[in-house]
Amino acid sequence: MADWMGWLVAAGLLVILELFTGTFYLLMIAIGLALGGIVALAGAGLSVQAIVAGIAGVLATGLLHRSRFGRQGRQDASRDRNVNLDIGQRVTVPAWDNGRARVMYRGALWDVELGKGATPHAGDFRIVEVHGSRLVVADH
Repeated sequence: MADWMGWLVAAGLLVILELFTGTFYLLMIAIGLALGGIVALAGAGLSVQAIVAGIAGVLATGLLHRSRFGRQGRQDASRDRNVNLDIGQRVTVPAWDNGRARVMYRGALWDVELGKGATPHAGDFRIVEVHGSRLVVADH
């Protein structure tokens, strides 16, 4: 098998593996491998092919990391509803004591504290953060 075919087969395998991860990083490495194949097709030596493939893969990965696609999922897990299904749920607070309270939620006692801008009054609140066994709530 010619060098250029090997590079393109490797790039194709990485594209297939990328379909299972969904992160696009393997795709960037596959772009580097494909460029290595193009350089091999042009007749360059194996060391030049490897250098071009490596540099292209690193540059493409770096550009992806700096793009908006590389920054997905950097939200604080304590505020992310996709991580914690309690975010956005309602809780009833009967009384406050210096910005803190104890409430029954999902069959257990939880500590509750007010979030920024919330006013301490008896009634329903929306959970905006969860820190261990402490719920941070805001006015709904």
